[in-house]
Amino acid sequence: MQATYQHATPPPRFIGSEIYRHSSYGAWHPLRVPRISTVMDLARSLGWLPPAQFITSPRAKPSALTGYHTPAYLAALQAAEAAQAVTQDVRQRHGLGTPSNPVFKEMYRRPATAAGASLLAGELLKQGGVIYSPAGGTHHGLPDRANGFCYLNDPVLAIQSLRRNGAARIAYIDIDAHHPDGVEYAFADDPDTLQISIHEANRWPRTGQLGDEGKGQVFNLPVAAGLNDTEMALICDTLILPLVADFRPDAIVLQCGADAVTEDPQSRLTLSNNAHWAVVAALMPLAPRYLVLGGGGYNPWSVGRLWTGVWATLNGHAIPDALPPSAQAVLGALTWAGPLRQHHPEPHWITTLRDAPREGPIRDSIRSDVRHLAARRAA
Repeated sequence: MQATYQHATPPPRFIGSEIYRHSSYGAWHPLRVPRISTVMDLARSLGWLPPAQFITSPRAKPSALTGYHTPAYLAALQAAEAAQAVTQDVRQRHGLGTPSNPVFKEMYRRPATAAGASLLAGELLKQGGVIYSPAGGTHHGLPDRANGFCYLNDPVLAIQSLRRNGAARIAYIDIDAHHPDGVEYAFADDPDTLQISIHEANRWPRTGQLGDEGKGQVFNLPVAAGLNDTEMALICDTLILPLVADFRPDAIVLQCGADAVTEDPQSRLTLSNNAHWAVVAALMPLAPRYLVLGGGGYNPWSVGRLWTGVWATLNGHAIPDALPPSAQAVLGALTWAGPLRQHHPEPHWITTLRDAPREGPIRDSIRSDVRHLAARRAA
């Protein structure tokens, strides 16, 4: 279906890097799978990523990261990359060298590249526009500690950069399956940062309860396993969009983690990628500056297809019913080896971008919690 959107000049821009193509957290880690390189290759195979819309991400220097992260932590992260080892003291203090945040070859350079993209996005959006950085969305990083696969917190850095470049009021919306504890830590008491998170209840990090409001503009909606497209549409139409419209942001940052879809191994939510694309499209008209980030996503086929569709949505490209051979070749070349077995793709993971809709009944608990948060908004 062809979408029609009006964009500021220049057209939407995509920030990416080749560092993600061969960089991995390790053979046993959920982030061993290719993600950003798949999105770049798929978008190019479909003719959606001409050179004029692509920006190679800079790598942030440590001095650019101290708006959120401590110098001691940044020094420890760089030292761990150089030595490819950490001491027990560093592991305990900074969370480096753990199963979640292991030592690997590019453990500073890779997250610093994603952070560099978010910092640059704030500058490029000074006069308005749309930017997509699927490598971003590392929303668990803490000032002095790696956390939840995140070594740096690029959404926090993006919000700070947007603010330095003229965006006083910023809406941060997070539809990852996991609560953005690092972002909430940074802005929980800031009345000029609206935070909305839709995440799975009783899922790590087990923060973001319904009653967790902070002193600022924090709206957390933990949802039960099995969240479907119909329920997400209700949440978007009756909670997310009214909150953002009332807030009148100068900029919107959307963390579009792909781990809430049925095929992802890291959640029990059951959305199709259509639900994510609907949120991406619905938020576009509500602020002059729009930054869309990636986030979670651990099935290489579902995350590659979803995030490529995000880029199509931002540009108003029609998503074909069947992918051309060049795009099918990109998806067909992916592998997903796990600790116990080799995962094999479903046929439609190769031949299409769009999932079949996953609609269903709206549970009373969803309606009740949405009403509770809407009443807070009205008050």
